[in-house]
Amino acid sequence: QVQLAESGGGLVRPGGSLRLSCAASGRTTSIYTMAWFRQAPGKEREFVAAVSWSGSRSLLADSVKGRFTISRGNAKSTLYLQMNSLKPEDTAVYYCAADLSGRRPMESAVYDYWGRGTQVTVSS
Repeated sequence: QVQLAESGGGLVRPGGSLRLSCAASGRTTSIYTMAWFRQAPGKEREFVAAVSWSGSRSLLADSVKGRFTISRGNAKSTLYLQMNSLKPEDTAVYYCAADLSGRRPMESAVYDYWGRGTQVTVSS
């Protein structure tokens, strides 16, 4: 079992920044890929970013390239999402996810474990 807990969400003005954190615990040595997804009201959950557990490979959605950065903490058990130049369309609940098999990282269905999510609201 792997437990995931997100933090760092909040209300920010357009153009502002936030850093989300995801603390992983349990059988973290089994994790192959970790990712961030988001879901806005009335919309499907969408891929934001993913990184291999080794930290050697990362992937970003086109909508956030140049603005968001995904990274692993030095303690190896924390995942971060640095979000800069935030836009109102970035408003959503952001979820941390872990995949044990290294499958298609942009597909939410392949992820085995999920956090409860943290709300990010971008509004003036």
